[in-house]
Amino acid sequence: MSGQLQLRDLHIEHRGDPLVNGIDLTLNAGHICALVGASGSGKSLTCLGMLDLLPDNLQRLSGELLLDGKTVTAQQLRGREIALVLQNPRSAFNPVRTLRQHAAETLAVRGIKGAQARMRMNEAVSDVGLVDIERVLDSCAFQLSGGMLQRMMIALALMAESRFLLADEPTSDLDVVAQARFLDLLERLTAQRGLGVLLVTHDMGVVARSCDHVAVMESGLIVEKADVRTLFDSPQSTAARALLHAHRTLTMEHASQ
Repeated sequence: MSGQLQLRDLHIEHRGDPLVNGIDLTLNAGHICALVGASGSGKSLTCLGMLDLLPDNLQRLSGELLLDGKTVTAQQLRGREIALVLQNPRSAFNPVRTLRQHAAETLAVRGIKGAQARMRMNEAVSDVGLVDIERVLDSCAFQLSGGMLQRMMIALALMAESRFLLADEPTSDLDVVAQARFLDLLERLTAQRGLGVLLVTHDMGVVARSCDHVAVMESGLIVEKADVRTLFDSPQSTAARALLHAHRTLTMEHASQ
């Protein structure tokens, strides 16, 4: 895959109060960009605003999306060029439908049905590292673990042939082993398939391990952008320094235990 996705001048407010102010982001195929910040900084709102999925009480005042330099709408991209992986993956699935039904619907949008659809389902589910494929596909979301559902969301993105993935705190509810497996998968798909990823997180350990570039948010603003090595070596913003200090403190505490 190849391409570039740009977000320009995203503004979101709640009853006249600004929540996100003039956000600009660029995602490139084959790279993972981290969007980091403390809780309430506007990271998740930025993801939802990009895809025009804000709750009714919030208003998107502006924000332009460009795919390979051409202006497009969120509706044109959502579920096609862009896929979203949520912190709570269960909320993305209808609880009374099987994952096979979800997959069939995703493929039907692309005109893929019957034997070809079954083959594509099996390939995608296998590609994200899920075993016992038939059991997984015939399960409902409540019958699978959070880590398995995270992988299934990525499998659906592969079925949709999405070029970009927005992952909103995807590892925060996973245990250490499941988190490592998820990041392994994300890194592999980025390298092998050229997926472009926006990884929303507050975990600087995840950033150091998996990301190429990072944008730091504070109070609805992006206050710093850098490649990961530069940010860790020489953070310029107060927000970045605070995140790195917290990360190093936790790392030292774990090392001493």
